[in-house]
Amino acid sequence: MRQKRILPVLLLILLFARVVYAFTSKVIGVTDGDTVVVLTKDKAQVKVRLYGIDCPKKSQASGSKAKHFTADMVFGKKVDVEPVDRTAMAGRRGC
Repeated sequence: MRQKRILPVLLLILLFARVVYAFTSKVIGVTDGDTVVVLTKDKAQVKVRLYGIDCPKKSQASGSKAKHFTADMVFGKKVDVEPVDRTAMAGRRGC
C-alpha cells in the first residue's frame, strides 16, 4: 500500500526535475563586462553571457572599465558553467 503512494511522488519528481548540464572550461576571452568566451574540453569556443549581470558595452560610458574588471577576475582561469536556459545550451554541443 505504501509503495502505491510513493510511486506517483517519485514520478512527479523525475518529471519536473531540472536537468543541469554544468561543465568546467577555461576563460580564453572577454567580450565585455558581462560576456566571456570559454574553451571546452573538446576545444570548442563557447560565448557565455553571465546570468544576472548587466554591464555597459565597450562603446558605452565605463564599458572599458567593466570589461577590464571582468578580465581581471576570470581571464585565463577555470570556471564552472551552468546554463540556465536552452539558448545557452546551443553552444555546448561536444562538451
